[in-house]
Amino acid sequence: QLQLVESGGGLVQPGGSLRLSCAASGFTLDNYAIAWFRQAPGKEREGVSCISSSGGSTNYADSVKGRFTIPMDNTKNTVYLQMNSLKPEDTAVYYCNMVRALTNYWGRGTQVTVSS
Repeated sequence: QLQLVESGGGLVQPGGSLRLSCAASGFTLDNYAIAWFRQAPGKEREGVSCISSSGGSTNYADSVKGRFTIPMDNTKNTVYLQMNSLKPEDTAVYYCNMVRALTNYWGRGTQVTVSS
């Protein structure tokens, strides 16, 4: 069964760092592009970052460029979201996403709260 499981969220002070994990099962990550989205309270879900199936291409939302990276570990079948210099406006539930055969697959999300 295809599954994505996010972890690594928590409470962090402004300027701090967190690393989120998206562990995949039921498929091999290096065959599919993976994206991270986030949804803040009262706001629509927005794309944060994505990585190509080969890992050779990445993209970032303007709001996180220079602060977030999206490394992949094929040996662990896991994609990460390394978040540095966190800001209160980064507070949201973070989800990873994959599309296969016109079907969207989502994890359950992990909460990130940036607050002093």
